[in-house]
Amino acid sequence: MENTDKIAAVHRYVEAFASGDMNIIRDLYAEDATVEDPVGSDIHKGMEAIVKFYEPSLGKIKLNLSGDPRCAGDEVAFPFQVDASGMTIDVIDVFKFNADGKVCSMRAFWGPENMKS
Repeated sequence: MENTDKIAAVHRYVEAFASGDMNIIRDLYAEDATVEDPVGSDIHKGMEAIVKFYEPSLGKIKLNLSGDPRCAGDEVAFPFQVDASGMTIDVIDVFKFNADGKVCSMRAFWGPENMKS
């Protein structure tokens, strides 16, 4: 998978939040993918669990990239801010891609110290 494809996936992810389009999420993730947001919390495994995880936030919060995505191997890391009802959260997400170019793992790095009101 080319770096340009990984970076395009990051931009599609941001677009999914802006448009509230769950089909983008379904298209980005592999059927057996995992989501750990934040790292250390319960892992959501499989498309049904991932859709359930994203449903409350798509179209309701905005993601704003706060730096350039960084690609290495089959992964991309990207910093962004979550804008949710007067609160911002600084986050770094890491997508790992499978051989089909789908996200097979998403891990979100953030904690209470990254939240601002």
